[in-house]
Amino acid sequence: MVIIIGAVLGGYFLMGGHLAVLVQPFEALIILGAAAGAFVIGNTGPVLKQAAGVFGTLLRGPRYDKAAYIELLGLQFSIFKLVQSRGILALEPHIENPEESELFKQFPRFAANHHAVEFMCDYLRMVSLGSNNVHEMEALMDEELETHHQENARLVNAIQSLADGTPALGIVAAVLGVIHTMGAISEPPEVLGHMIGGALVGTFLGVFVAYGFFGPFAQSLRNIFEAESKYYLSMKTGLLAHISGYPPVMAIEFARKMLMSEDRPTFTEIDEATATLPATA
Repeated sequence: MVIIIGAVLGGYFLMGGHLAVLVQPFEALIILGAAAGAFVIGNTGPVLKQAAGVFGTLLRGPRYDKAAYIELLGLQFSIFKLVQSRGILALEPHIENPEESELFKQFPRFAANHHAVEFMCDYLRMVSLGSNNVHEMEALMDEELETHHQENARLVNAIQSLADGTPALGIVAAVLGVIHTMGAISEPPEVLGHMIGGALVGTFLGVFVAYGFFGPFAQSLRNIFEAESKYYLSMKTGLLAHISGYPPVMAIEFARKMLMSEDRPTFTEIDEATATLPATA
């Protein structure tokens, strides 16, 4: 954002432009106010609520890093090892009361993620109840993950629509500025010039915020959500490998392979991490 503002306003200033001309608060009110109103009209309550925290999401970036993935794989290893040694019913106290589970408390970042805990517990519960058809489980997981993806995509699409529409709202502000100028046509040229310049600021502002901010915001959110989807894909793959009968070390290797190369822990790192895990109970 600093680069964008510095390049545009700095270039304008260096070419001899007067920055004071760009200060048109009423043009900004027309454009940004109408954009906010259109955003409210075009989106549902959950999307508006999600949008309230969009700047925090953008500043934070992807929620998961290599340490979070190592923790997730360690959790899966502990769960699968517990099932291997004591049977699937040993998971019942953990999946029925995850907030009180000593197993989950060993992995605090996972335990603090309500959606991830719910996803893991729901499918482990289904396995404990006898659902062990890998293909049916995979189809159900895919549907749930697709729903989760669609929920995130709603926000991305909403902001992208904002980016697409703001240039047109800039034209609206410019036209209103020209109408205002025509109402003062009897004024001297220097006054009319200032008024026309102010009207053109509307077009500039609409295009500037659309392609300089709203569009990149949408793309940044898309990248963040795609990166975070790998966390759930890793859980899905590990669970399916476990249901298929693979031993814990192989199941988490399947899960590890689903991660982006820049965040994916090595086999050695996972081996070292799982070797230091406390005994499951």
